[in-house]
Amino acid sequence: MDSKERMIERHLKGRDIHDERVLDAMRAVDRSLFVPDDLQHHTYADSPLPIGKEQTISQPYIVAYMAQALQLSANDKVLEIGTGCGYNAAVLAQLTEQVYSIEIIEWLADLAKENLAKIDSENITARFGDGYDGWPEEAPFDAIQLTAAPPKIPETLKQQLKIGGKLLAPVGRLQQQLQLIERVGENEFTEETLMPVRFVPMTGQAETF
Repeated sequence: MDSKERMIERHLKGRDIHDERVLDAMRAVDRSLFVPDDLQHHTYADSPLPIGKEQTISQPYIVAYMAQALQLSANDKVLEIGTGCGYNAAVLAQLTEQVYSIEIIEWLADLAKENLAKIDSENITARFGDGYDGWPEEAPFDAIQLTAAPPKIPETLKQQLKIGGKLLAPVGRLQQQLQLIERVGENEFTEETLMPVRFVPMTGQAETF
């Protein structure tokens, strides 16, 4: 059985997760609260774990890597597309002032709310819905993170970034790449491909493209 500290030292620090705020956030969030009872002995394994109906809780390294790539600040407002079981939102909430999260699968949205009720999650607002349109009434955001892969980045989400804000998403269907987009002007964006990844496909309106 892996321990939390072994996960931190071997799987995070050992793989170039060096942002101390991110490491502290990963320490602060008890992943066992988001893992099914029958998989508790795998809580701190560095792998995704099934949570039912072909859905998973993300690999700790990927959660940490994505948080580090966004370079989040304590006063940031973040939008997460794909709440899942709530684990990633809980980590983001340790790093930022406010997290807004949208989940398109209703039972998962309910599960996330149950899980997040177990922790101090006052700065997380989660709802059931299609994340393709983002959360316009709370825009603009300092950062937007997708935990499901669209075939291309929805323009609606890019437009909800602040100038200087960053969007991080897995992109593609059969082959996916993690892409980091920064809004550098009103209609100007830079794009960087970070690494190959594998996430569940983004559903809803994203499937029409």
